[in-house]
Amino acid sequence: MTNPGSAHPTLFERIIARELPADVVYEDDHYIAIRDIAPKAPIHLLVIPKQVSARLDEIKDPQEMGELWLTAVKVARQHAQDYRLVVNCGQGGGQVVFHTHIHILAGWEQGPESDVQ
Repeated sequence: MTNPGSAHPTLFERIIARELPADVVYEDDHYIAIRDIAPKAPIHLLVIPKQVSARLDEIKDPQEMGELWLTAVKVARQHAQDYRLVVNCGQGGGQVVFHTHIHILAGWEQGPESDVQ
C-alpha cells in the first residue's frame, strides 16, 4: 500500500514480481487476479493490470479499459454465476492500494448484505 506518487513499488507490483506471496486465481500476459486477503464477501477477488496506473480514471486508452473489464468479467464467471464488480478511485473513494484494480465480490446465498444496488 503506497501513496500516490511514491517511488516505491505498490503491494500489487510486488505480488506481480513474486516478491510477495498471493493466492493467484488467474494470470495472463497483462493481468493477474488474486484472492483478497481481507475478504468482504464469500468470494472476493482482485483483478490487477500488470501495467501500472494509480487509479482507474488514469486509463485513457479505450482498448486497455475494455480489456480490463472483460478480464474481470471472465475471472468473475470462472468463480460465480452472479457477482458484483467494484472499483474505488482515490482515497476519498475508498482506494487503499494505488494501483488500478477491480474487486469481484460474490458468493452470497441471498445477495449482498448491502443497500448499494
